[in-house]
Amino acid sequence: MTHTPLNVEELRDQLHALATRDGIRQWDLGASRGMNASVQVDRGEAKQMKAAQRSSITVRVWNEQGLVGVTSTSDLSPGGLEKALNGAYQASAFGNAEDIPGFSPLATAPIPEIDRPLKPSQSIQTLLSTLKDVEGELLAKHPAIETVPYNGLSEGNSERIYLNSEGALRHMQRTQASLYLYARAEESGRKPRSGGAVRVALGSADLDLSGCIKEAAERTISHLNYQPIDTGRYLVCFTPEAFLDLLGAFSSMINARSILDGISLSSKESLGQQLAVPFFNLHDNGLHPNHVGAAAFDGEGTPTKRLCLIGNGKLENLLHSEATARQFGVQPTGHAGLGAKVSVGPDWFEVSTSEEGSSAAAHLDHRNTRDTFVLIESLSALHAGVKASQGAFSLPFDGWLVKDGERISVEAATIAGDIRDVLKGIVHLEPNEVVTHQGVSPHVWVDGLAITGEA
Repeated sequence: MTHTPLNVEELRDQLHALATRDGIRQWDLGASRGMNASVQVDRGEAKQMKAAQRSSITVRVWNEQGLVGVTSTSDLSPGGLEKALNGAYQASAFGNAEDIPGFSPLATAPIPEIDRPLKPSQSIQTLLSTLKDVEGELLAKHPAIETVPYNGLSEGNSERIYLNSEGALRHMQRTQASLYLYARAEESGRKPRSGGAVRVALGSADLDLSGCIKEAAERTISHLNYQPIDTGRYLVCFTPEAFLDLLGAFSSMINARSILDGISLSSKESLGQQLAVPFFNLHDNGLHPNHVGAAAFDGEGTPTKRLCLIGNGKLENLLHSEATARQFGVQPTGHAGLGAKVSVGPDWFEVSTSEEGSSAAAHLDHRNTRDTFVLIESLSALHAGVKASQGAFSLPFDGWLVKDGERISVEAATIAGDIRDVLKGIVHLEPNEVVTHQGVSPHVWVDGLAITGEA
């Protein structure tokens, strides 16, 4: 795949000339473009081969009354830009006077340097051949592994742009690749069992293929000898992936947009309140060196930075766009999208232990503790089993009941609770922080969580 980057200076000059000619004084443009190739296989044969080129451009125009109109397009030609500007200007007459976004005050501030070398792409035929080999190796890992029903190898390159009439000019390019394997094992007279693994890298040639195969096989095989679990309350250890999934499902707690929209557990008065145990820290760090998809700025041009959300268990900051930051009297944090309504969302969570606090259960270790506990590997149905505005969750999970160091796969069960009780019920954060494809976290121990076994 070849991808010719945009000439952002030329694009800015074209927009400036068109806006000046049409009497438009205030405007901005956010754009993302990319090319992606992906393959899937089924028992050594190609199941799907797909290549796509996508572009998404949002143009905003402020009229003389200060109201905003928004237009989306995929045409960056002079004619397309003129239509977008005029369309946004006409739409501004119907702008919402109660919620008027502005330019980020940090849209022209220096942005951080990110060391993410652009990697060359491989042909789609090479991707297909690689994935066939990977599938074959995974199938050969154990006689019970009969299929790899969900799999995918993809790579792509993309660029992001932000320009505005006050001189902001942001441009970045990146490449990214991913491998996903989800195996299915079957034994006579037993229910099918599954397990999966994910790897991401800057380029497909850099993916840890063998590590992904090994992890997917080990997880699948470890669930073969399953048993039902009794309903009750248990000491629970979340793997880093599972805990990050749970946090992400309740990210509206630290989202200023969600607070203003009335769909968050938090409020403006929540800042400074104790949300978790004193030895719990949560940062959002879109600049983390292991974050393959790192971006130096957000949709409004605000620089990305490491932000402490929960420090020593207390809510210290929220995720902000320009508009929410203005209402809270703070600076934007670099977490905004760009659209008819500016969205706000996290980048890359980091969970860590506070230096000022200490765990009361430092002896706990998921690898060798003699305590009886449930080790949760992954959570399912997050879209359906989470009521983010209420704090409640009830989620099926894959995991093991661990007794005297012996792991017994849980046949089928759900875990239920309230995220506030989880955060305040943490009894231990293991010292080793694990880098996953979605963030960084140690294994997290919580006592007294309700688990319902399914017959």
